Amino acid sequence: MDVKIEPTWKERLADEWNRQYFVKLTDFVRDRYRCATIYPPASKIFAAFDACPFDSVKVVILGQDPYHGPGQANGLCFSVNEGVDMPPSLINIFKEVSSDLAKPMPTDGNLERWAKQGVLMLNATLTVEAHKAGSHQGRGWEEFTDAAVKKLATDRSDLVFMLWGSYAIKKGAFIDRNRHLVLTAPHPSPLSAYRGFFGCRHFSQANAWLTSHGQQAIDW
Repeated sequence: MDVKIEPTWKERLADEWNRQYFVKLTDFVRDRYRCATIYPPASKIFAAFDACPFDSVKVVILGQDPYHGPGQANGLCFSVNEGVDMPPSLINIFKEVSSDLAKPMPTDGNLERWAKQGVLMLNATLTVEAHKAGSHQGRGWEEFTDAAVKKLATDRSDLVFMLWGSYAIKKGAFIDRNRHLVLTAPHPSPLSAYRGFFGCRHFSQANAWLTSHGQQAIDW
């Protein structure tokens, strides 16, 4: 199967393309794009990978599901394009960055600027039907994104994994803590951010880890 994805990821994930679950997944996704409004735009399904080649990854942030409102999802978890109102979880992420690193709040929510510095902004499920949160869960995306995270965890070293909320923490449970820095906290949602996301200082911890391992810090 010829999957249009960034070349280094295409090579690293080659074992997935013809597996039965992935063939069924692509059939399902193609059908849904023909029959319904699906986010993100089809060209952006693999945007997280396209923006951050395998060997460039320094930090991994795991999300769960794309935004399901009009014009929100752009293929990077938690991110929205310029001109789109920032969702509450993203605002809380920026509040923590501002508090942790004494940085001003940004004027837009496009996290491509992070991705270009080596931050893989990966949702567990890469597509969703409009106004139906979680509608494409359990169709195979989770198996695919598990494979991507496992490739990073086994083939790379000294990465930072930011796992926010019980779903992300469970998805990253297998990551070797002796090989990588794994940071966990409650989800930045307004429902849980005050239970420990605020004050987690993940962004300064990530930069300290990166610089201590000879890598450039992220300009969060």
